[in-house]
Amino acid sequence: MVHVIDIEDPADPRLDDFRDLNSSDRRPDLPAGKGLVIAEGVLVVQRMLDSRFAPGGLLGVDRRLGELADDLRDVDVPFYRTSAEVMAEVVGFHLNRGVLAAAHRPPALDLDDVLEKATTVAVLEGVNDHENLGSMFRNAAGLGVDAVLFGKGCADPLYRRAVRVSMGHVLRVPFAHVERWPYDLDRLRARDFQLISLTPNPEAVPLAEAMTGEKVALLLGAEGPGLTEHAMRATDVRARIPMAPGTDSLNVATAAAMAFYERVRLPR
Repeated sequence: MVHVIDIEDPADPRLDDFRDLNSSDRRPDLPAGKGLVIAEGVLVVQRMLDSRFAPGGLLGVDRRLGELADDLRDVDVPFYRTSAEVMAEVVGFHLNRGVLAAAHRPPALDLDDVLEKATTVAVLEGVNDHENLGSMFRNAAGLGVDAVLFGKGCADPLYRRAVRVSMGHVLRVPFAHVERWPYDLDRLRARDFQLISLTPNPEAVPLAEAMTGEKVALLLGAEGPGLTEHAMRATDVRARIPMAPGTDSLNVATAAAMAFYERVRLPR
């Protein structure tokens, strides 16, 4: 059962994993980082508890402890209970959500393992905005995407803001990295994935017509530049989402949601 520890001193070293979240450990994925994954709020903490990311401790107010009581019944970790004022001093800002959980990162998932039972995957290149990443994982979870793959130049999907915006789904939707970009896309083709690159180019095939494979990998690029020509050449078809005249592109998370929906909508 969770161990409740009352703390009144914001300088208590047991709270160091939660300290100064706005400024500390901006790149937890790098060797010099702490390697922590932070979940904010009851719902995201619940999703962390139901994932492969096992928290080493929680920090929160008494009300949130009560709301999480059933979820923590069999969890052998400390819950540092404190006031909202002490919590704000530790975290560095007032946290309306009232609870945090911190987990160390488990080993990365292998690409082949992620693809084993997948039929729909998103493949990202250069997507370096954490809010876009979080939104894409939330969209992926809601629209039946089996996995997200990361190519060159993407931001850390486990950074605190990405986890928060994803509503915790980044902890549950499997993801892996494509190490030799874009050459390892052949590993998807070997598993019978149709590789579709999304582009606003008006000469590209409308997405609904392009999506013909039983297994589909949807490639999306960064805001502004989109996918590189190098990446698009590695795909089977270039597809576009039809848009109104005078519109040059969509936000990448919005485009991803529309592509995911099109995949769900079309009969397989």
